[in-house]
Amino acid sequence: MTGEMRRARIVELLEDATKPLSGTALAQACGVSRQVVVQDMALLRRDGIEIASTNRGYVLQNKSVRPTRLFKVRHTDEQIEEELNAIVDLGGIVEDVIVNHRTYGRLEARLDIASRRDVRNYLQELAASSSSPLMHVTDGYHFHHVSADSEDILDEIALELGALGFSVDRMPYEEDLA
Repeated sequence: MTGEMRRARIVELLEDATKPLSGTALAQACGVSRQVVVQDMALLRRDGIEIASTNRGYVLQNKSVRPTRLFKVRHTDEQIEEELNAIVDLGGIVEDVIVNHRTYGRLEARLDIASRRDVRNYLQELAASSSSPLMHVTDGYHFHHVSADSEDILDEIALELGALGFSVDRMPYEEDLA
């Protein structure tokens, strides 16, 4: 298989994936080393393919045509699990976390949390590391892009986040965040 064919296969695998694919899994599927996959990712990105690297593997960005909404929330560390479970229990996928720091600007990280299992894994990774949640740099204020199968589900998620006391109004300077 040529490099061009392998990269086409990688894109095909990512398009068909229902969850992030690790570099190791892609390497095995293509019969190459993980390092070759890393190099292929750089070439694919150079060619305009939007591929995100998450802590669980690679995903195609903009793959989904699912409705997506940006939610601004604030809560404590102890409430992270409650917030994320509320979203995934209603059928949402927490695509990312974003903070809008007045000095540092927009900081974001891909999450792709779609189930309670993903929530548990995310919390375990946080607990096992010396890192803290991104929301710490903005006193707990942060944003999530959440996707779902319908706008109705996103409306339900908005109501639930409000009922839990997590929803926060955006400031005028945050209106252009998307």
